[in-house]
Amino acid sequence: MCAVFVILSVLAAVINIWNAVVTTDRLDRTLESVFLFEQAPREKPPERFELPEGDRRDGFLPEMEYTTRFFSVRYDKNGERRGVSVRFIASVSEAEALRYADAVMAGRSDAGYYGDYRYRVYDTPDGSIVIFLNAGMERRSVRTLLWISCVVAAAALLAVWLLLLPLSKRALMPYIRNMEQQKRFITDAGHEIKTPLTSIAASCDVIAMEHGEDEWTRNIKKQTDRLSKLVREMVMLSRFDEAQPFAQKAEFSLSDTAWEMAEAFASMAKAKGKHFEQDISDEVKLCGDKEAVSHMLSILLDNAVRYTDEGGQIRLIVSKKRGKAVITVWNTCHIEETTGLERLFDRFYRPDESRSRDTGGSGIGLSIAQAAARAHGGSITVKSEDGKSICFTVVI
Repeated sequence: MCAVFVILSVLAAVINIWNAVVTTDRLDRTLESVFLFEQAPREKPPERFELPEGDRRDGFLPEMEYTTRFFSVRYDKNGERRGVSVRFIASVSEAEALRYADAVMAGRSDAGYYGDYRYRVYDTPDGSIVIFLNAGMERRSVRTLLWISCVVAAAALLAVWLLLLPLSKRALMPYIRNMEQQKRFITDAGHEIKTPLTSIAASCDVIAMEHGEDEWTRNIKKQTDRLSKLVREMVMLSRFDEAQPFAQKAEFSLSDTAWEMAEAFASMAKAKGKHFEQDISDEVKLCGDKEAVSHMLSILLDNAVRYTDEGGQIRLIVSKKRGKAVITVWNTCHIEETTGLERLFDRFYRPDESRSRDTGGSGIGLSIAQAAARAHGGSITVKSEDGKSICFTVVI
């Protein structure tokens, strides 16, 4: 609809501008003919205005000689009025003609419109002459075309809207149905997969108790836990994609939630030889789902702890700016390519496959963080200024 509006607007503007330019050009050519007529030497005033022979063949209608209405005022080289001619117009008196001409001479333009008159100032050997041409009919024609084109454009826009309203719903219905089926499939499949995963994990525990734990049972438990986590994350991501992901929202303290997460990950970072700092402002509150926000913070902090180099730094900042809650997670790490970092939010995207296998990431965590932020009406961005650190910023 925006594209159709732009096209119709441009079309109407081009038509009206073209019409106005053509009309003005025709009036100016008529003024040139009037000027030649006024300058022609004659012993007695002519009874009617006559177009020159060239103008009669130059797009002027034969009746132009009888429908042209104009008046003129002459000035000497000192700017003093020297004469006025109102022979070819009945609606303007000499006093009005002089007033119009004085107003034009007081201005700086040599051509333009004064009311319903098109005027031009011409230099003559003994001074100057201002000629006013009655353009009321032409100007009304321009305004009428403008009004008609606007009405037609509005009617066409409305017609397109009424046509697209039902058709667009029909066109989008298969896509909407497909998306709903995908969400339903992920949710249903997630619940169905949980049962065999639980059974596999229980059977593995029984085998470990009866025959002792070995590398095979440990690998089964590790992969089962990994698959269970992936299923939970996919179900959660599918829920965040819904129009109403939360049954109800409640106000909670983001500061307290951030402190709880910071304490847990500070210990984890310290155990891995990494420095963890936090700067959490008091009384930062949010209205939403506390569990979802906690999970988002957990993903960002876990991501920082995983990928921070040994001996590196991690910083969590929670503040309130301009009525919005701002969460910043910064950590040092080596980044080879600082452009296109937005792809980190793509599902199952891994910039470094070998490193992702070492850290155990699934490539879906940051997608969940982004979906959680958007579900709360916020946004999440990522940047790296020097290639030696990375910063995730959530604004809600």
